[in-house]
Amino acid sequence: MGQLSLKSVIKTFGDIQVVKSVSLDVTEGEFIVFVGPSGCGKSTLLRMIAGLEHTTAGDIVIDGKRVNDLPPVKRGIAMVFQSYALYPHMSVYENIAFPLRVEGASEAVIREKVNAAAAILHLETRLQQRPGQLSGGQRQRVAIGRAIVRAPEIFLFDEPLSNLDAALRADMRIELTRLHKQLGATMIYVTHDQIEAMTMADRIVVLNAGYIAQVGAPLDLYYKPQNVFVAGFIGNPRMNFLPARCISASATEVELEIQGQRITLPVVGRAGLEGSELLLGIRPEHISLGAGEFTMKVTPTVIEQLGQQTIGYATIPGGEESFLFVLPGTRAIEDDEEIVISFSARECHLFDANGDAFERLEDIAGLAKASQVSV
Repeated sequence: MGQLSLKSVIKTFGDIQVVKSVSLDVTEGEFIVFVGPSGCGKSTLLRMIAGLEHTTAGDIVIDGKRVNDLPPVKRGIAMVFQSYALYPHMSVYENIAFPLRVEGASEAVIREKVNAAAAILHLETRLQQRPGQLSGGQRQRVAIGRAIVRAPEIFLFDEPLSNLDAALRADMRIELTRLHKQLGATMIYVTHDQIEAMTMADRIVVLNAGYIAQVGAPLDLYYKPQNVFVAGFIGNPRMNFLPARCISASATEVELEIQGQRITLPVVGRAGLEGSELLLGIRPEHISLGAGEFTMKVTPTVIEQLGQQTIGYATIPGGEESFLFVLPGTRAIEDDEEIVISFSARECHLFDANGDAFERLEDIAGLAKASQVSV
């Protein structure tokens, strides 16, 4: 088991509505990640599922049972917090065993479950140590072990890796992914880090201002964003947006004017689009050095050389923010020197005045795979 349904869930604090009619179905064994900027409602939504926050309206259903009025201990969930919340005077063994002792489990059952959890988390040699003798990653594993021994239907993770350094976060992402495969349990994970979301999730739920902006597999969100918010949030570096004016539109293409140049995108046009102001999106990694289908001259003001790749930041006419491009790390460019860059219409996205995406006629993911094969 481990099925979860959110049905028009709402949460308000006084006059402020933080979660706004969210509906979502999570199937058994899925790894779901809630992601979004600070204040979007992702942690509040997780706490409502856990029973730590009252649900103002709507229903939370776990394995076919409405749990709105049930306390956390009776919901069949276990939660791992950002803070490890370990007892410093207890050994690792006793920290993991604590929820079983509260339930009144026998010593034999406790020993069996603690040892099994320790084996899964590679903590067998640490059971007699105290939290102060462990690294941050090991302490987080102890907190996860405390959740595992409860054998919950659903695991809830509230930004569990945010207190770790970059190297440990990468290691723990791998460990959590392996843990999910090993246990086959339903897991719901909250993070503001899109790298965690993209690398760990079966499906990502992108939240914005209390609403669900889009739900989908990581690469679906990357290649097929449904709106400007998702397009700009998913992807690192972020997507570039260029103001454009529609010249003409048909069922198979839309012709645009951008900075005095024209480009035709393979998207489904709409009636009455001519003359309207639109937004073209292009990811920095889809930009090339040199002339191409759509060519621009830019002067990078900041260059980040990361070895494998080089990221440039340039200001363009009419652009409110920096225009970003990603080039191979072997390509030498200098800041404050004008360069020529270009991109293909096939890799562009188009959005209307409301921020909604136009339907594409080509699969960018397929194009990327074909490009990798041809190389």
